[in-house]
Amino acid sequence: MDRVRIGYVKYLNTLPLVEGLDAWDEVELVPAVPSRLGEMLFAGEIDLSLSSVIDFARSPMPLAYAPVGMIGCDGPTLTVRLFSAVPLEKVTAVHADTDSHTSVALSQVVLASVYGVRPKMIDFDARERVETAGSKITEWPETMLLIGDKVVTDCPPAVRYPYQLDLGEAWHARTSLPFVYAMWMCRREDVSPFSPRRAAIEGAMAVLDRQRRRNVMRLSWIIEQYSSQRRWPEDLARRYVTEYLRYSVGQRERVAVEKFLEAAAELGLCPDAEVVFHELPRGK
Repeated sequence: MDRVRIGYVKYLNTLPLVEGLDAWDEVELVPAVPSRLGEMLFAGEIDLSLSSVIDFARSPMPLAYAPVGMIGCDGPTLTVRLFSAVPLEKVTAVHADTDSHTSVALSQVVLASVYGVRPKMIDFDARERVETAGSKITEWPETMLLIGDKVVTDCPPAVRYPYQLDLGEAWHARTSLPFVYAMWMCRREDVSPFSPRRAAIEGAMAVLDRQRRRNVMRLSWIIEQYSSQRRWPEDLARRYVTEYLRYSVGQRERVAVEKFLEAAAELGLCPDAEVVFHELPRGK
């Protein structure tokens, strides 16, 4: 049978989920930025995807969350951050990093519910500092959403942005819940009772679950191996992966996903969606 194609992100924060998977013959790893993975899953280019949680609700086909691993936090995230030259209650436009759909939606939920503003969102290629339309930005934008490793490795000048907000921390202060940015997902039809792909997909889910559990036991080794490659200071990388981030999907995380999708739908950021988790059969 063909190998199961797994889409993932090459960020420091995904290593506890994916490091070591390349040793498994049953899976094929396909790297992409977070915002592309949902489209690749919809198009059938991959079978399992570490996708932005909001892509579940925006999907043109039914998806299922695979609760065998996630990228989340239970307080500050560190790498999902609003930078602003003006007080956040006066923000009228946000240049939003296009790498993550969920972070863009979360910024709008937080700004609306906490600061009472609905700013214009402008797609922004933070690596090239250009708007989606292609115009070059000669200076840092007034307000910007930045995600991923570049928050640390290419951090904008603090003097430009006296107002900063960690979105994971803001969500937790508002809800007392963790926040889930990405979770493994699959097409629901692929795990239906009569799908010829069900056994292979569930087998790959079991691999993902086992590898996450194994990697949690060797986080120090992972940081030593990869922090310099990702241009992170080793001590900060260790605190980020071991203290800031969460990788296991528990009941509070499930509730948080539902609450976030409800809040996003209320603002018209995604359709209402019934949240479906595909549980592995016992013994896998």
